[in-house]
Amino acid sequence: MEQLNKIWNLTLFSFGEGVEIAFGQAITVATFMVLALVLAKFFSRLLARQMRRGNIDPNAIQTIVRLFYWVFLILTLISALAMLEIPVTQLAFVSGGLAIGVGFGAQSIINNLISSWILMSEKPVRIGDFVEIDQHMGVVERIGNRSTRIRRVDGVHVLVPNSQMLERVVVNWTLIDHRFRASVRVGVAYGSPVERVSELIHEAAMAEREVLADPRPVVIFEDFGESAMIFDLYFWCDIRSGGELRAVRSNVRFAIERLFRENGIVIAYPQRHVHLDTSRPLDVRLQAQERIAGGIQGRSE
Repeated sequence: MEQLNKIWNLTLFSFGEGVEIAFGQAITVATFMVLALVLAKFFSRLLARQMRRGNIDPNAIQTIVRLFYWVFLILTLISALAMLEIPVTQLAFVSGGLAIGVGFGAQSIINNLISSWILMSEKPVRIGDFVEIDQHMGVVERIGNRSTRIRRVDGVHVLVPNSQMLERVVVNWTLIDHRFRASVRVGVAYGSPVERVSELIHEAAMAEREVLADPRPVVIFEDFGESAMIFDLYFWCDIRSGGELRAVRSNVRFAIERLFRENGIVIAYPQRHVHLDTSRPLDVRLQAQERIAGGIQGRSE
């Protein structure tokens, strides 16, 4: 027992004016810190779960939970220093070394951490927004301390460093509202009644429930193409992701094809007209028959 007391009270290191850290103190504080981290995560998840039940905005939930987590850690650190009987003033000489270490070794980590707080405070990007960055389009699922998690329209998750979310060009399709303007192009055969074509395209757009009536869909007779008369349909819809936008376009195309088929409107396809010079008789030969006849004659000989 006496031997255990000696080990427990063994001085590991000392600094400052009479500040000594014993083996027992170090073990106690380490255990306290581990338990505090576990409790911090547990209470953070419990707090988030309770707030989600109250239908609180996900961005507000994440901000509150993160504040709670960091305040808990700061209080834990202060408590650990008190358990070690280390006054904060004694750590002044360590701050210079920590500043150099942070400046060189953890610059990107600190940059992403600060960027996460800017994202949460200014809210240029929020949880649930549909964004586009570096040809990646998807919904923001989480804004962490280091990176932002985006679920692309194909279901793949992309982790983007928070600093890049502020430094690069980010297109936020749902920053103000969830209204998108979409377009569908269709070409009809020459000779089709263009006024009736415009009416049918407009009718197909209004038949889709996701298409907004205000602003009204607009049909533009865009151009006389090489093989078709080109019409463009522009409409607004209230959706939240690129996948839903493609589904709306598909539904509108289905409706256009059905209405055209019912009204005898032909959707044009590329065509080529070949003009032959008939000023003199055409020399037409059946090469296959000539080769067969020649082969039969050869065998008979």
